[in-house]
Amino acid sequence: MRKLLNTLYITTPKSYLSLDGENIVVHLEEEEKFRMPFVNLEAIVCFGYMGASPALMGKCADENISLNFLSPNGEFLARITGKTRGNVMLRKKQYLTSENDEFSLNLSKEIVAAKLFNSRKLLERFIRENKDNCDTNEIAGVSKQLKENIEIVYKQPDKDALRGLEGASAKLYFSVFDQMILKQRKEFSFSNRSKRPPLDNVNCMLSYLYTILALDIASALETVGIDPYIGFLHEIRIGRASLALDLLEELRAYLVDRCVLSMINLNQVNGKDFFKKEGGGILMTDEGRKKLLTCWQERKREIIKHTVIEEKIEIGLLPYVQAQLLARYLRGDLEEYPVFLSR
Repeated sequence: MRKLLNTLYITTPKSYLSLDGENIVVHLEEEEKFRMPFVNLEAIVCFGYMGASPALMGKCADENISLNFLSPNGEFLARITGKTRGNVMLRKKQYLTSENDEFSLNLSKEIVAAKLFNSRKLLERFIRENKDNCDTNEIAGVSKQLKENIEIVYKQPDKDALRGLEGASAKLYFSVFDQMILKQRKEFSFSNRSKRPPLDNVNCMLSYLYTILALDIASALETVGIDPYIGFLHEIRIGRASLALDLLEELRAYLVDRCVLSMINLNQVNGKDFFKKEGGGILMTDEGRKKLLTCWQERKREIIKHTVIEEKIEIGLLPYVQAQLLARYLRGDLEEYPVFLSR
């Protein structure tokens, strides 16, 4: 089992990364601002356009350290990895099964059903904790509809119909997301999901963390020898880690949505941590990103008992556990892929 990712986040957009011996060095306007050794470092995420030196890129590739570049607003730009590792027979099986319509559809159904299940669990958790504080009838109604939609998932004839049901269910889920925001209502109102660009503070936080989680999942898939770009639910597209996005679906509500709601309701973030671009898109300030990533790292250190392997793990290891289970399924060691279902 790989240890929980020790990830370095570079949040200042104008930072430039370089290599000095066994150390990564962060420069800002040609002045050294920070350095740390490579020991135990497993991933680097940089929010900015300045980039990194070829020497650093090569070192990261040799050490199997994932080097990821995001725009200041959290949009994925590029990911640098070393030589392809892993079992070539596993990847061959993955490529073959991705072309098998029946296999691909069945796996996609399990992933979508898990997404709806975990989304519903978040709603039910909110109802239990707040039924005496606010009106939860509408949330309960959405939860009931999601439960019914889970059964409908398995009746879908093809992936187009399945994606349609998944999209409708996501829209239904987000229709009551605003009701779970109990504090700072003026700064964190939410009407619907907006992505490129995010049009409010809540969407900005969601998009940032969805991107970060997708990077973690892609690294996990690489670790066990699976190609993160060959998906089953998400179609193959140049430059898109489709399989990472597949696994993101079952984890997003449990990991990201809960984290965002907690930060807002616990006043760990505020309206001053965001600003609006001329085009209307919302970005986080450097200080806001630091707050978000600090809480995200704390969330990843929480301990849970995994519902399938029945072992206690840090939440940050979920992508690695799910990647290992998927690899066993693709090899034929398991009869079905054991999706993650939150308790």
